[in-house]
Formats: sequence, structure tokens, C-alpha cells
Amino acid sequence: MPLPFLTADRDGDQLATPTAAPLPHEDLYEDRHRWRRPYHPGPLRVGGAAVLLLLASYVLVAGVIMTAAGALPGAGVCVALGALLIVTAVRLVRTGIWVGPEGLRQLRVLGGTTLAWSEVAEVRTVQQPVRLLGLRRTVQGQAVVVRRAQGEPLPVLVTDKNADFAGRPQAFAAATDALEDWVAEFKG
Repeated sequence: MPLPFLTADRDGDQLATPTAAPLPHEDLYEDRHRWRRPYHPGPLRVGGAAVLLLLASYVLVAGVIMTAAGALPGAGVCVALGALLIVTAVRLVRTGIWVGPEGLRQLRVLGGTTLAWSEVAEVRTVQQPVRLLGLRRTVQGQAVVVRRAQGEPLPVLVTDKNADFAGRPQAFAAATDALEDWVAEFKG
């Protein structure tokens, strides 16, 4: 008995049937009333968060062992450190620029800024020295600059050399195009 869903040699027309109901996650991507990042987090950012979560699991297992041994103060420290590592990993993955009907949100690991669309004057890509993977070393690259209508511009957060786009110039170009499209849609 052939298993057509396992073969790669069939036409794409066979995949879409007119009676098929949309998948549950498809509605999620069509919802324009939510905050969303117009690009996916990069492999370095996700890998760094995965390492932090792995470290958190080791620390939490150490806390369980300490609890079983009767060292409750040490176990409390391990649980607190594990919780801090988990929160840091989640914040690391959420770092970036988010757009929504209310405005533009720039999230960093330890904070964030939200601007209403009336406060955003311009979002564009510029050629300038950028930080390599967020470290002190700067190299020539491209950065997404968000200029406010009044006041100073937001700090540069998205570059072609950060953890989302290092070594992936096509992904950076697609992300900046998507970001500019979203800004044009919501602001215009």
C-alpha cells in the first residue's frame, strides 16, 4: 500500500483540497491585532537560549538533590538561580522589534520601549558600523534605525551582524523588507 504523504514526488495540487479546513495555526498568522515580530529569531539567539535552559535544568536538578539531602538554603539558591536563567532565556528569545496596531515595540533583554505609530517618524535600513553579536567590537554592516517624530532615535537593536542575522544576509534583507511593509501598513 503506497503512502502518498511520505513521498516527495507528487504535485502540490494534490496537497490542497477544496474541502480541507484550515489548520489551527493558520489563523494565528492572520491575526493582525496582536504584537508580532516580522522576522524569526535566528539560530544563534535560539541556541543561546537553549544553552541557558540546559544550564537551568542542571541547576534545578542540583536544587532537587540538595532538597533531598536536607540543605534547604542551598536548594533555595539553586531554584532562584534556575528561575533567573529561565527568565533570561525567554527574554533573550523575545529580544527584537515587534509591530502591532498600537505601534512599534523594541524589546531588549532588560527593558523595552513602545512607540505609538504617531511617534514613529521613520524606520529604515542604514549602512553604519554595528556591534558584532552585541559585543564591543564593531564592524561595517547594516542596521535598522527607528527615528522618533520628536526626540532622539531608538538605540539600534536589529543589525545584520546580531544573533538573529549573523551570516544570513538574505534573512536580514527579507526581515527589513517585512518590517518596512508592516510599518507602511500600520502607519499609512
